[in-house]
Amino acid sequence: MTRPILARIDLAALRHNYTIARRLAGAVRLWSVVKADAYGHGLMRVATALADMADGFALVELEGALRLREAGLRQPILMLEGFYEAEELPAFAEYGLTTVIHSRAQAEVFCAAHLPARLPVYLKLNTGMNRLGLNPDEVTVVLEMIERSGLASSITLMSHFADADGPRGVDWQMDALADIAATGAAMGAGGGVGALPQSLANSAGLLRHGQLQALPRADWGRPGIMLYGSSPFPDQTAAELGLRPVMTLQAELISVREIKPGERVGYGGTFTAERPMRIGVVACGYADGYPRHVPNGTPVLVDGQRCGIVGRVSMDKLCIDLTDLPQKVGASGTATLWGGDANECLPADEVATAAGTIAYELFCGLAARVPVVESMTEMMAEAI
Repeated sequence: MTRPILARIDLAALRHNYTIARRLAGAVRLWSVVKADAYGHGLMRVATALADMADGFALVELEGALRLREAGLRQPILMLEGFYEAEELPAFAEYGLTTVIHSRAQAEVFCAAHLPARLPVYLKLNTGMNRLGLNPDEVTVVLEMIERSGLASSITLMSHFADADGPRGVDWQMDALADIAATGAAMGAGGGVGALPQSLANSAGLLRHGQLQALPRADWGRPGIMLYGSSPFPDQTAAELGLRPVMTLQAELISVREIKPGERVGYGGTFTAERPMRIGVVACGYADGYPRHVPNGTPVLVDGQRCGIVGRVSMDKLCIDLTDLPQKVGASGTATLWGGDANECLPADEVATAAGTIAYELFCGLAARVPVVESMTEMMAEAI
């Protein structure tokens, strides 16, 4: 018998969320970000569901890009960290992949390659994130190097926002980008860095900074977390943004027990009952991807009724307080750990906040042992 836990992937919700990104983007094309196995939702599952809608796909894993091509997907594919070794470049050319170049060393490898076809290139600029990206004083030199090589079929500028979801916003980085463009124009690089098309907006940029889509050279946005029904903002819920949860994690109660005042629950006895209580044991633990460190009171839905976790999450089980539920729940009741539908939903963002993390980590952490089922009916009805 299958262990009573599963993750439901609502492909209709995925498509709905994409339509929101599409509407916000206006004329800007969209890379659907599907890295990390589509944020834990399944690369091929998500790409197939968006195949008739997506302008292109973006990821970091070469093997995933090759799977998309071998499955017959012909949209552009952007490799967000580019190539890692020179030996990968022939595959980039064979499969028509777009490479990011984020360092001078990477540019030198690219320019020295012998390729059967030219590649689209995204030149990544560091405008303040200080992770990957060319510093302002490197941009013109690297751009001229790539142009001289003759190996780029097109060049697009790319940057990434550090605080599009926070109070600083994006203006300070846009100012940095403008300074880079002005310097490049003054030096005469390729007709001017500022003349190149740009890819800037992530989910937060699309949802909150509409000025990015109105820029004259805005060419591609890069929605990620919003596609999966989670909000990038701490002060605005996914529902308020019109997004629907794509992943729902559910498990059954496998036991219900009564405990007395003073009795403890779980490893280390981190919860002590102050009154008579009914405790439900749910077939989900940290080996399934549920965070071990969530505090007492972290919300769970049981048959649509809200209750909270008590005690420490263990490898295969967690415990919840059923005492105050208006409707008595017994073993075989269903617990929703995150997700749901329009009628009953526990946002992954709320669970993540309780756990001191973000929904991205919850989704990506879903364990391989959790069975996954997908909803197709609404998706097909929507497409007809």
